[in-house]
Amino acid sequence: MNKVLKVALISAAALVIAGGLFLAGQAFGSWQNGSQYGFWGMPMMFARGTGGQDYGRGPMMSGRGGGVNGGGGYGSAANVQPLTVDDARQAAQKYMDSLGLGDLSLGEVMVFDNNAYVVVHETSTGLGAFELLVDPLTKVAYPEHGPNMMWNLKYGRGSMMSGRGPMMSAPGANAGGYGNNFTNTAPSNVPADMPVTQEQAIQNAQAYLDQVQPGTVAATDPVKFYGYYTLDFSKDGRVVGMLSVNGYNGDVFLHTWHGTFIEEAK
Repeated sequence: MNKVLKVALISAAALVIAGGLFLAGQAFGSWQNGSQYGFWGMPMMFARGTGGQDYGRGPMMSGRGGGVNGGGGYGSAANVQPLTVDDARQAAQKYMDSLGLGDLSLGEVMVFDNNAYVVVHETSTGLGAFELLVDPLTKVAYPEHGPNMMWNLKYGRGSMMSGRGPMMSAPGANAGGYGNNFTNTAPSNVPADMPVTQEQAIQNAQAYLDQVQPGTVAATDPVKFYGYYTLDFSKDGRVVGMLSVNGYNGDVFLHTWHGTFIEEAK
């Protein structure tokens, strides 16, 4: 083998090795970035509550829409006409009727440009059962991601995984675009009381907002669910976002998928 050919082969091999190392580094970086995400692929927008003061930790999603954090639309196409309150209620009622659970009633409806948000209550207790989103393009209601799936001890995915109760399935499970894989009864042994009180939840929420969204004010009427609280927050008297507070460790989870607030109805 002549000297020129030998040098050329060595150079080519070096390039291949360098390329492989680069791709491996990229893959490792992606894995590291993925570790910031929760079990269902949602960003870990947690802020430590009880036992810690790391209120500003975690990435935020960016995306379409306004809102205090720049939106973060899931599945909603640009230039889609926002839902009306009646549209949201009809979609949510259709979803509830498909479950066959009973003891459920519609609560607060909040319309944003990315989606509508609907609270479903337990009629007998008045507590929040679970949270729904309604897509403005398809007008289909589906279980909200985030705390509603991860922290809901009675109606969320966590309860299913521990063998305790119903499960709200992921998108794509039926012709309507979302699954309704609830069992026909909800577990009765999930405690309503939590170590973190409503007052503490409000305090944790405000401490978090003071760090990441200065000038915003946490609402004083959070909805209590089995495992967490959800409340909106405002700036200059107008709603600009929502967040949830874990009822057992005080963690704060910012909802980044709603977009710009339009209207609400109790």
